Amino acid sequence: MSEEKIAERKEMLKRAFPRVDLFEIGRNLRIAYFEEFYSGWELDEEEAAREIATHVGDEDLKQIFSSCSPRGWAVFRGRYYTLDDKGLQTEGSWKALQEGIRNVVKKHGKKSTDVLRKILEAGGSHSLENLRRDLKGVDPLPMLMDLERFGVIVASYKGDKYREWEILDEAIPIVQLALDLKTPGLEVSKKTMLTAKEMAGEKIDHVLEEKERIKKMDQELDTYLRDLLAHRLEGVIHFGKTFNIASLSNYLQHLFGSVLYFDSLLSITQQYGLANIEIVHQYGKTGKRTGWSLALFGEPGTGKSFSTRDMILGKPSSKIPAHGIPGRNRYCGGMTPASFIRIGQAYVGSTFNFIIPEFNDFFKYKGMVEPLKLAMEQGEIKYETHREVIGPYRFESFFSVNYNVSVYGKGYTATVQDPNFNAIEDRLLCRLHRLTKERFIEIAQSQMRLVFGEIDIEKEAQDVRDHVALVYAIETRHSLVKDRLPYKPVVITPQAYEMIEKARDAILERIPEKVVRFSARLEDRAVRFACAASLMDYFNSDIDYIPVNKDALRYALQFYVEEASVRSQEQFCPEEVLHRLSD
Repeated sequence: MSEEKIAERKEMLKRAFPRVDLFEIGRNLRIAYFEEFYSGWELDEEEAAREIATHVGDEDLKQIFSSCSPRGWAVFRGRYYTLDDKGLQTEGSWKALQEGIRNVVKKHGKKSTDVLRKILEAGGSHSLENLRRDLKGVDPLPMLMDLERFGVIVASYKGDKYREWEILDEAIPIVQLALDLKTPGLEVSKKTMLTAKEMAGEKIDHVLEEKERIKKMDQELDTYLRDLLAHRLEGVIHFGKTFNIASLSNYLQHLFGSVLYFDSLLSITQQYGLANIEIVHQYGKTGKRTGWSLALFGEPGTGKSFSTRDMILGKPSSKIPAHGIPGRNRYCGGMTPASFIRIGQAYVGSTFNFIIPEFNDFFKYKGMVEPLKLAMEQGEIKYETHREVIGPYRFESFFSVNYNVSVYGKGYTATVQDPNFNAIEDRLLCRLHRLTKERFIEIAQSQMRLVFGEIDIEKEAQDVRDHVALVYAIETRHSLVKDRLPYKPVVITPQAYEMIEKARDAILERIPEKVVRFSARLEDRAVRFACAASLMDYFNSDIDYIPVNKDALRYALQFYVEEASVRSQEQFCPEEVLHRLSD
């Protein structure tokens, strides 16, 4: 089966069925991928739909759509498949759409093609009001009604005073070809699903588009801060006087248990680190900053995406409020690495967090390790293809990623085929997920509590989010707060380095081999974590700097020891080292 046909099936399945239904369909078909998950909410929707699309034939597909109820509003008009009120048909709609366009043009003339072009130029959808504005002196409504009748466009919104129509993504190639007056012959050399503007054949300035997105994210942060300063400032300061890494840990352990909580602790602490302020000591600068990139890796279904994505961005359907800084987390689900490298130019001079839910997919493309390694080092990126040269530019943001590996009784093996992938791991603060009985129980219990509405953390989440947003704004000298609250540097003490040195000695004593399988960057990330976590203490004293918090250092050492054990294929027991350090 062609890749185009599989891609079209995948998009149709995603449109027709929610994630929980895809889970049930995959389990009923006994597809191995779905056996790894406890419930539908853990699935990556993209991957789940692709697994089903790859494993079934047309007759199986018909059975799926007849036995399961697709969404009532779902319509699909592709090259190979059609889904409408008659159900699924294993024949495409493109010939019918082409004929429909010809009929509309015959009836209404060239103005009907102008309507379609305007919809394409707007990204695939357009409102009646804006079309009337763009097509001066022409009433597009009769043409829109006929185009809808022939299935060329669909109504995406119909209200009393506002109406909007769209060209379905899968139909855009045939519309574009028809507008160019070409005979398609159904020979379109392209990936089936691209963005609407790419399908329309336009040359897109991706950097300009991304700058528009950044502008909106900046506005989101500004709006949030204005509301906070106007209505909640006193409460946030009061909350901050007793809040620290230990408070956050207690909050998360109450929600998720003694195993799962640590992943969310890392994710939220990373948000504090995004201020990326300099770390100093009593004699001056250290050359280090508080920012770092995070990776949760391990077996599927262990809650990686929940911690890196849902806790930070929020998931209203599961009653999980956002805990991350508003407007500072760029979600990259479904993005290719080439697209990421291209849009990265728009972020020069800015610091954001890029959330990549399926990091494995980035390395299905050759040549990605080197530019991504440079991105994680905040170095200068240059990337060349046969069509374009991207950069050079300096990337100054961070990553929050998750990826699957093969996990064993001791140690793990990366499933990424590129032998240089370890250079990427070495630049991330990494946390291994193994599906132990304890983790399994906590995941199952958390899911049940969510289902029955026992987890209601809206107020607590708001407090945490307000605090991290305000501290971030203060430490980055945001224009709305720089004259109200003073910037405070994080000061690391000689005692903190002594504790890290003590941990290093205890670890090396327990590694039987002469070769050490982790680099000195591990200590650097432990220091950065401790300093980022200490930013939670901003309101805890009136002094003009923030000393490294003892609890923050304790959690940093826990990360350091546990990660060193994992990198060493678990040749030593981290609990023994941590017990010695606590003496």
